[in-house]
Amino acid sequence: MIGWAITFLVVALVAALLGFGGIAGTAMEAAKIVFFVAIVLFAVSAIFGLMRGRSPRI
Repeated sequence: MIGWAITFLVVALVAALLGFGGIAGTAMEAAKIVFFVAIVLFAVSAIFGLMRGRSPRI
C-alpha cells in the first residue's frame, strides 16, 4: 500500500511540474489517503500481533 502512496505522490509531482493543478491536487489527496490507511492498518496489525504474543517478523 505504501507503494501506491508513492506512485500517487510521483504522479502528483509530475503533474505539478507540467502545470496540471487539478490533477496534481487529486493525486496528492489520493496519496495522503492511501498513506494514512496503510499507517492505520500497520498499527492495527502490530497491536493484534502483540496481543497474540507473536514476535514480529523482520
